[in-house]
Amino acid sequence: MTDARVLVVGWPSVLHGEATAGDVLALRTVERALSTAGVGHDTAWSPVMCPPGGLVLDDAEPGLYSHLVFVCGPATGTPLVELHERFAHCTRYAIGVSVIDPTDPAVTGFHQVFARDRLGAPPRPDLATVAPMAAEARLPPVLGVFLTAGQREYGTRRRHDAVKDTLETWLSRVDAGRLDLDTRLDPRDWRLPASPEQLQSVIRRLDAVVTMRMHGLVLALRAGVPVIALDPVEGGGKVTAQARALGWPAVLSAAAVSKSTLDHQLAWCLSEGRAIAQSLASGMGSGRGDGQGDDSPERGTQRAGHPVVDQHFSADSPVNAALSRLIHHLRSD
Repeated sequence: MTDARVLVVGWPSVLHGEATAGDVLALRTVERALSTAGVGHDTAWSPVMCPPGGLVLDDAEPGLYSHLVFVCGPATGTPLVELHERFAHCTRYAIGVSVIDPTDPAVTGFHQVFARDRLGAPPRPDLATVAPMAAEARLPPVLGVFLTAGQREYGTRRRHDAVKDTLETWLSRVDAGRLDLDTRLDPRDWRLPASPEQLQSVIRRLDAVVTMRMHGLVLALRAGVPVIALDPVEGGGKVTAQARALGWPAVLSAAAVSKSTLDHQLAWCLSEGRAIAQSLASGMGSGRGDGQGDDSPERGTQRAGHPVVDQHFSADSPVNAALSRLIHHLRSD
């Protein structure tokens, strides 16, 4: 097999195939095994999944390859039959696949199948179980995202659609784990939190938050998580007002939202913004059950030019002053 050239394919390679994280990890497992063995190979991708400089399956020249290896997923369907036809001159293998029907032409077209599972045979561990994985320090950050398309009360000042479009385009390209979150509560829908505590448990595990919602800003900072606040209201609405009230600098007006400004704000949030968010959380109270936040050594100090805003949340803070006035009026009525 010294002159062999292998084309590695899978469901992430075909035009309308479904690419899963497990599929891609399985492909990496096979790539590593071939590289370790000194076997020349290329991996082909669908147009959607193809990395920069990668090979799209439609552009792969069959005559360049002696072998084809199909990796992971169910061994069935028209795309596999088409691969058999297009690469008919190649020796074709399948590895890590599920065989549902051993008489399926998608299966019988392979010269040999190393099944992950099939009737009448013991199952094998999936190829993703031994795939090369990134070290903890190299994993991308996890972002919580709060979008909104509502807030009709702002009338003609609404710029929600434009801000949302720019944000979603940026999110699709940023290297991060992204979680679509919502401040709305609904115990009937498992996709939504049923209580503030359920949402808090998610936010506390994030590296940063991107939000068009005012309470996304408040709850992120309460948890000590840095946040990019986007105000979708021309001239500024409640998001800008709340960021100012809390002393949080990472807020963008509707007109300022762009790829470059979002990149800049994310870099800041993941660096010095972390400490500032934690200091703000300390001033508000940690939100972790103590109600005070007195365990932080940074209370009353200054960080990167942004003071810790204990004064906002002390006994004579605007919040507590307003509550005191309310209680006074209620007692007087």
